[in-house]
Amino acid sequence: MASELPWTHHYRYMASEQKKCPKCAGNMIQGFVPDYYAHTPAFVGTWHRGQPKKSFWTKTKAPHDQGVPIGAFACEKCGFLEFYTGPDFAVQ
Repeated sequence: MASELPWTHHYRYMASEQKKCPKCAGNMIQGFVPDYYAHTPAFVGTWHRGQPKKSFWTKTKAPHDQGVPIGAFACEKCGFLEFYTGPDFAVQ
């Protein structure tokens, strides 16, 4: 996995605390945005450092083992989405 990002120490408490929406103060609910590859099961979306690079075979170079899992929080009141990265957002 890529080296730890400077802000990743914050994710460790996010999943366990009740988050409030920064837009409307509604409750934020944890979820994820699945990645679908042709004819494969869903994967947890991942964040990759830097600009995307083209690949002849897969259209974009993004080795799954080099990405950081993405967790998403959605406001149940207004629908605002907030994304975070960190290993705690990987498949359990």
